[in-house]
This record gives sequence, C-alpha cells and structure tokens, in this order.
Amino acid sequence: MRYFIHIGYHGLRYGGWQKQPGVANVQGVIETALTQILKTPIFINGCGRTDAQVHASQFFFHMDVEKEWDFDLQFRLNKLLPHSIAVFDIFPVDDQRHARFDAVMRSYDYFIHTYKNPFLHGLSSFYLLKDLDLDKMKQAAALLPQYKDYRAFCTSPDKYEHTICNVMSARLMADENADRIRFQISSNRFLGKMIRIIMGQLLKIGCGVVSLDEFEHHLISRETPELITPAHPQGLYLSRVVYPYLNIPPRTAFSAILQNQDDTLWKTI
Repeated sequence: MRYFIHIGYHGLRYGGWQKQPGVANVQGVIETALTQILKTPIFINGCGRTDAQVHASQFFFHMDVEKEWDFDLQFRLNKLLPHSIAVFDIFPVDDQRHARFDAVMRSYDYFIHTYKNPFLHGLSSFYLLKDLDLDKMKQAAALLPQYKDYRAFCTSPDKYEHTICNVMSARLMADENADRIRFQISSNRFLGKMIRIIMGQLLKIGCGVVSLDEFEHHLISRETPELITPAHPQGLYLSRVVYPYLNIPPRTAFSAILQNQDDTLWKTI
C-alpha cells in the first residue's frame, strides 16, 4: 500500500532534504525512524528537494508498505523524530500516485528582516539594509509571471532538459514598518537556487544596484547576470504543495512567528 505523509521541518541543521552520505538530511532521518518503527526497511520519495538550511512549512512524501500497521504511526513518529521535524497527516493513496511527479504547484515564501532580531535568527534572513526601494522591488516581482524561461536565474541551467517554469504568481509584501519583507512565488517547478537568485536580484534592485530594465533584460534574453548573489538560505520556506487530487491548507501554526496572525501583519506594497 502507498501512503502520503504530510510534514513540516526546520531545515537549519540539515544539508537539505535529499539523502546523501556524510551530511545530515531530512530524508535520511525520517527513513531511519520509519524503519525502526515498522521493523522493515522503508524508502521514501519527497515532493521535491530543498537546499541546505532551507525550511518547509508544508512537504509531502510517499512510501510503500506491504503490511498495514495496527498502532498510531503519526504519534510514534512524532515521538521519535527530532523537534525539527513534525508529522501532520498520514493517509493512504492509490499506488500510482507520486509525491514528486504529481505535484502541479509549489509555493515558496522568503522572509527578510532588516534589523537585528535574535528571535528571528534561523527563521528569517537578516540583511542590515536601510531605505530599500520596495516599490521597485514590487514592480520587479510583478514581472515574473509574464515570463516562462528562467535560464538566467539558475546556477546550472545546462543540467536541465529545459528551463521553462510556469510561474503562476509572485508578490512582495512588507510589515507596517517596512523592516520585515515577505516574497511569495508559486510555480509548477523551480530550478536550482532559482528563488534565492531572484531574491538576491530583488534586493539589488531595492538598493539601486540593479535597475528594473536590467532585471527584465535577463528574463527576455535568458542571459545570466554577470554576478549572481543568491540570498541566504535561512529565510526560504517551501510553504505549499498542490496536487490535482490533494490540496491541504498549510499548517500555518508551524511557522506562526512568521506567517500566522491571519496574515494581518503583511501588507501588499
């Protein structure tokens, strides 16, 4: 039987989702816990890959189990897994359904604070920047859904069969003091470090280092900027994954310090 598992994780202490030797990773930790509980080797397939120190407030993986368990697996997993990983739901699905290949939309949030705040450390990226031009940053973000080829904003474009991404929405928000910024973007797929590269370009626009025309030129020409400066990983969250047959609201309480409060903190610029 195949099961989908809905989780969230704080990625600061991990080298990413994907299992790799010699590096702490979320996938390996979960597989070890499942193997211990179910007393049989368990291998899982995630809905995507997150980079080192990147978080996920919503993430899905699937696993195949021959024999159904007769206990509360969610309770046991949450008891065994570290505090940085939480299991929200476990439910059976058809054997043909795939956590990665069936996803039709993924959304990410990127959080920035521009003042030193020890309580946001590791949850939001700290940039000591004053007087960012948020209006121009907003205009740049609004350009993104108008273009499909993101070759210019990818670390290794040649490793992909193509660099087309159907960006459905992109927007920039800020709190009332404009010292906390939130960038949201949704697409059917993302390329390597694409969001962090875009966020780095948006910050350069806000600082007046890159113009709107230059930003759009790279989208049109598909030419990589001369200097790519990806934004820090700690502010990035995979925040929503949607399937044709499954659309579960994110557990906003998981990152309440950033996302909750019914979104009243965040104002569209």
